[in-house]
Amino acid sequence: MRENYITVGSSASAEILINKSRFIGHAARAETEAEAIAFIESIKSEHRQATHNCSAYIIGEHDSIQKANDDGEPSGTAGVPMLEVLKKQGLKDTVLVVTRYYGGIKLGGGGLIRAYGKSASEAIAASGVVERRLHHLMKVSIDYTWLGKIENEIRQSDYPLAGIDYSEAVALAIHVPVEKEQQFIDWVNELTNGQAEIESAHTEFLEFPHA
Repeated sequence: MRENYITVGSSASAEILINKSRFIGHAARAETEAEAIAFIESIKSEHRQATHNCSAYIIGEHDSIQKANDDGEPSGTAGVPMLEVLKKQGLKDTVLVVTRYYGGIKLGGGGLIRAYGKSASEAIAASGVVERRLHHLMKVSIDYTWLGKIENEIRQSDYPLAGIDYSEAVALAIHVPVEKEQQFIDWVNELTNGQAEIESAHTEFLEFPHA
């Protein structure tokens, strides 16, 4: 299972005007090919009067699914440049659609490649790029006498505190990057003289802005 990867943060659109043609870029996250196709079809339905709705997507841990569609534009001038933008930015599980309303002025092959590439980049910028990092949700159970010290140490650390359960013993839920699990366990054991009970509840992705 992959641990860290980058993708778009949310579905978003961005519009540019080039030689009287409207180009509307749409970006969204898609974790399966079915999700990507559904998004493409929803944009086509929304913009059924458009001249073209070109698309591209990359899906899978190893980018195993890659598709590009020129939707009537000259071969290689729309979908492929959009796919190249995804590859260049290192995005995974991402689908793009660029809608074009023709304005009456031909752009030529090079002009189309630049227009679709720019539209794709603008849509991605509007969506925002995030890094998804796999974390263990660690449960640390301690005696109440340790709570003040441990909670303070956790809050001053880089480990996000997810919550505290106050019952017979107190249990803190903490997100720990998977690659730092043993480091975290050793740290907590050192802080508590080995008197904490530490277990991994499950793993999940947290999202962080990508620089």
